[in-house]
Formats: sequence, C-alpha cells, structure tokens
Amino acid sequence: MPPIKYILFDCDNTLVLSEELAFEACAEVANRLLTKYKIDARYTGPQLLSDFVGQNFRGMMKNLQAIHNFTITPEEEEENVKGEEIQVIATLEEKAQPCVDCMPELERVYAEKKYGLAVVSSSALRRVQASIKKVGQDKFFNPAHVYSAATSLPTPTSKPDPAVYLHACKELGVKPEECVAVEDSKSGATSAVRAGIYTIAYTGSYEGTEKQAEMADALKGCGAKVVMKQWPEFQKCLAEIEALP
Repeated sequence: MPPIKYILFDCDNTLVLSEELAFEACAEVANRLLTKYKIDARYTGPQLLSDFVGQNFRGMMKNLQAIHNFTITPEEEEENVKGEEIQVIATLEEKAQPCVDCMPELERVYAEKKYGLAVVSSSALRRVQASIKKVGQDKFFNPAHVYSAATSLPTPTSKPDPAVYLHACKELGVKPEECVAVEDSKSGATSAVRAGIYTIAYTGSYEGTEKQAEMADALKGCGAKVVMKQWPEFQKCLAEIEALP
C-alpha cells in the first residue's frame, strides 16, 4: 500500500463526546417539527442516537419524513437546520468533553508531524468547530482542514455518502488510499470505505463491552480494517493499517 499521508478523524464520539448532548438538542427540534405536522410520534435523545447515529440533522429530517410520511418545504428544512445548529452549539459549548484518552494520542501524533491531520464530519461546520475548540483540540487542526458534509460541499449531504471524504482528499491533495479514517458509526465507516479510505473502527464511546463488541462486528462489516477499543490502541491500529499489503 502507498505511504499514509493524512489521518482523517470523525468528530462526534470519536474525538469529542458530543453525540448524546447533540441528540438531546436534536430531539427538541425534531419533536417540534412532528407536532407541527400533527404526527403523534415523539423521540428522546437516546432514541434518535440509536436510530440516526452518524447522520447530520438534515439527513435525519429526510429519514423522519420517509418514516412518518410527511413532507416539509425547502424553506422549512433550512429553518430547522439553523435552529438545530444554534441549539446544539449552545449545549456543546457548555458541556462537551474529549473522548476518553484521546488527547494524549492527538498530542503525540501532532508532535511527530509524520502525518497531516484533518477532521471529516457529517455535522455542521460551526458545530464541529465549537466542539473541538471547547475541548482544546482546535490546536491540532488547521481550520481549513476541518470538513463538514453539511456545510463544506456545494450540495449538503450526510454520511454514509462518501462525498465529504472525497472532497477532503481533493482539498488536501491526496488520494483516498493515502489516508486513514477513524470512525465510530456505521454511516461514518461506510462513507470512508466507499471513498476508498482505510478505516479504523473506534468503539470506545459505546456503553458496555457487549455493545462495543456488537459495534466492532458492525463496523468491520462496513469494511473497517481494524478495531480500536480505546484510544491508547491508536498507534498499534495505525501500524496494522500500514502493514497491510
């Protein structure tokens, strides 16, 4: 395999423990939308997290419309996306924390300067920037190397669409096979694998060994090459990727 030039990190629950916080805020906005259309279903943050982990709010709204058979206007979609973004950012700026043991590994790989580092997320760019700034990770990433499927592309999309990874590779001037992605969700891993990027599956943000084992199998089923149970395994997992033929 060619030498690895860039490591591309997902943000939510890979770098920053943000999914549960964000989905609590998402649930409030989603439930207001369902109420408006006289749909009885209501969601909690954990329910949305279980059903739509790895998707941004725009992708979630499209799925909610398909599930509950209603249609919103493009103007309503933009209004709800903006409202969700404001609510989530306020929550993250108050409560976000880095993923367990992530910071020492980022410090190490940043100091070594062997690889370029970038963030590739489904979430809105302002949300990603707020998350990494709150936990002190912004120092590791050039602001121009933080990419969002919701914001950075001409047409907004969400993982598992590989578009945001392909866009990041193009902007960074590297081929997909010259990168490694770190992802915690099925949609994220699928996005990276479809883009042709070697992928490390991170399961450390899931609760309990049973769920972590379940997600390890699921992410490997999406095409991830190795599983990282906890962040201190990062260097070992990276070496395993680089040893592939």
